[in-house]
Amino acid sequence: MSETITIAAAYGDTEAYVARPDPPAGGVSLPGVLFLTDVIGLRSRTRAMADRIASWGHVVMVPHLFYRFSSAEDWAPAEDLLLPEAREAFFAAAMPRARTLTPDTVRPDLIAYLDALRALPGVSDRPVGVTGYCMGGRLALNVAAARPSDVAAVGMFHAGGLVTDDRDSPHLHLVGIDAFVLAIHADKDRSLPHTAVAQFEHALTSSGVTHAATVYPGASHGYTMSDLPAYHHEACEHHFAELEALFRRTLST
Repeated sequence: MSETITIAAAYGDTEAYVARPDPPAGGVSLPGVLFLTDVIGLRSRTRAMADRIASWGHVVMVPHLFYRFSSAEDWAPAEDLLLPEAREAFFAAAMPRARTLTPDTVRPDLIAYLDALRALPGVSDRPVGVTGYCMGGRLALNVAAARPSDVAAVGMFHAGGLVTDDRDSPHLHLVGIDAFVLAIHADKDRSLPHTAVAQFEHALTSSGVTHAATVYPGASHGYTMSDLPAYHHEACEHHFAELEALFRRTLST
């Protein structure tokens, strides 16, 4: 079961896709999951992923992160991203706008998304899970740090830019996160080279964050996304299995 709804973000309304188990839970409250997309956003692939996660017994909400710029339909690629020319054109337009969503800028949105998820009918009052992909992995850490008592688990997959020279680098802002963090990095990821993987692991440990971090061999940045050339079926299935196990351990009602 799924629907697209309108929710309040920090600076206006945005769309959100909500997926529930089918058949319905029959009045039983279910754990909530906030799904934070990559820069390509809310589209067929991320809706299908949300449906699969919902089938495990969760209510999953996928907000349109880029409402400041356009609707979800207008933001989504108009052409097949398996085509090199289409990819180049999409990312050339999307990346400069996405970079304006700095950690401080986007945090009020993330809190609003979390509140909207928790207010959905049928969502239990227990802490939720958050899963994030590419830039969504960074955002997942951000919301877990902002509302530690409300987030029990974070899954982050092929998340780039976790270690930078900036003062707002994600690896510098992990203290206070109470969630269990599962990170599965891509072996061939220019946005997170192996030295950065080691630095991020050290930062998690030093900050006292309970975590499990691995690198999937042979996988590239974007390995979960079947609408990209980087898709790696085995790595994607591994991510689903590990995420399901994480949520089973941490979100049980």
